[in-house]
Amino acid sequence: MEWTREQRYMKLEEASKEMKENLKHQVDSCPWRQKNHIQPPTGLLNDPNGFAYYQGEYHLFYQWFPLGPVHGLKYWYHVKSKDLVNWVNNGIGITPEKYYESHGAYSGSAIEKDGDLYLLYTGNHRDENWVRHPMQAIAIMKPDGRIEKMPEPVITNVPEGYTDHFRDPKVWRQGETYYAIIGAQRQNQTGAVVLYSSSNLMDWNFMGEVKTNLKDFGYMWECPDYFELEQKGVLVWSPQGLEPTGIKYRNIYQSGYAIGDPLNLQTFEFSHGEFQELDRGFDFYAPQSMEDEQGRRILVGWMGLPEIEYPTDKNGWAHCLTLPRELKIIAGQLYQVPVVELEKLRKDEQLLSTIIDSLVEFGTGVHYELECEFTDIQANEVGLNLRMGNVEKTVIKYDRVNKMIVLDRSEAGEDVAVEYGTIREIPYERETLKLRIFMDTSSLEIFINDGESVMTSRIFPTNNENKIQVFTTDGKVKANLKKWNY
Repeated sequence: MEWTREQRYMKLEEASKEMKENLKHQVDSCPWRQKNHIQPPTGLLNDPNGFAYYQGEYHLFYQWFPLGPVHGLKYWYHVKSKDLVNWVNNGIGITPEKYYESHGAYSGSAIEKDGDLYLLYTGNHRDENWVRHPMQAIAIMKPDGRIEKMPEPVITNVPEGYTDHFRDPKVWRQGETYYAIIGAQRQNQTGAVVLYSSSNLMDWNFMGEVKTNLKDFGYMWECPDYFELEQKGVLVWSPQGLEPTGIKYRNIYQSGYAIGDPLNLQTFEFSHGEFQELDRGFDFYAPQSMEDEQGRRILVGWMGLPEIEYPTDKNGWAHCLTLPRELKIIAGQLYQVPVVELEKLRKDEQLLSTIIDSLVEFGTGVHYELECEFTDIQANEVGLNLRMGNVEKTVIKYDRVNKMIVLDRSEAGEDVAVEYGTIREIPYERETLKLRIFMDTSSLEIFINDGESVMTSRIFPTNNENKIQVFTTDGKVKANLKKWNY
């Protein structure tokens, strides 16, 4: 279906009861609805927003166009949880109703102040000539859950030298001062992030551009996030426009990070190491992090990508969020570890410890967690066939000959973004390998060696066979496997 501009910018309250009921029926009949991931009730989900721990609960919002699987008039949808596992739908958090958000409440972040949760976000306004005018706005969530907007935006103009691609503020506090970084595009069509400061979250001062060593690195930097972890500064962002380089940057758009010295708030210099992709799978973008009451830095990403069609589109919805991941810095690298609370989902433990020299079946499943530890690898390949049927399978393997970990969804079911390839690879050369896999109805999250690397993918099997197979080629391996249904 081709969506007109009018359809994309129709408000939810303008849709007929019949339209909404038909859409809900479409969504509910979809065979790929998830069991343990945040997903939209209808329509399209994208960036996670406003992730915070507040009043004893985790609060998370996401970008939402309710009327179909396309990018249109964006709302913020609100979910909350006491344990990062069981999420409750809390309905619309922000409705685009003010003039400064006439064409959508775009992405932003949250911070607590004086017992309230302040939501700083981009209001997307277009004039009669369809020229974009981004403004940064504040909404305040009270302890009882009510959300009140400020009548006027708090940042009304784009600073000189930047285009109207100016969005996604991420706010934090240092000492008595609040800071925010905003994703931007320079007038020369290159990406950057800029820095603002405030004493009260209402009056903001433009400080300047964050100075990195990446001067021509994509044409737009979306969804920036800055935090400090283990005395290091970490900048996370989603640069658009990177060209594929070997096995790197294979998706339409990338998300990644750089680690360095803490951001110098006087000179705006960020002295850092190389840009590294956060996730080496197929479907990961626009992540956002927060610090919880235990001092953990927790990240959630959008398990999807812009400008890509997904098989669920025909069922009136698209996308979900990743499972929450705790971030750690180990040997100069950002590790992502599934939050420990996810172990609450485990039931029906199944174990296997054996030497494998060809093929072993290890039960079946659609919703499970699987831990695999391979030691004394002497085979040319060792890996897993997941969601295995007569003609379909998803493969994760260590190709010892070519020294690569390979995720292959070429036979996983309905095709997704095949123009960007069906294989993702990570260089690897060791005699041991640990995999921790979370399988849901239509997604796969693979954590390699305790979070050293992650590969996230949507998959859309069409058969009802869901075998798990462990295999080797030309040699043997010692395998220890644990599986839990959920």
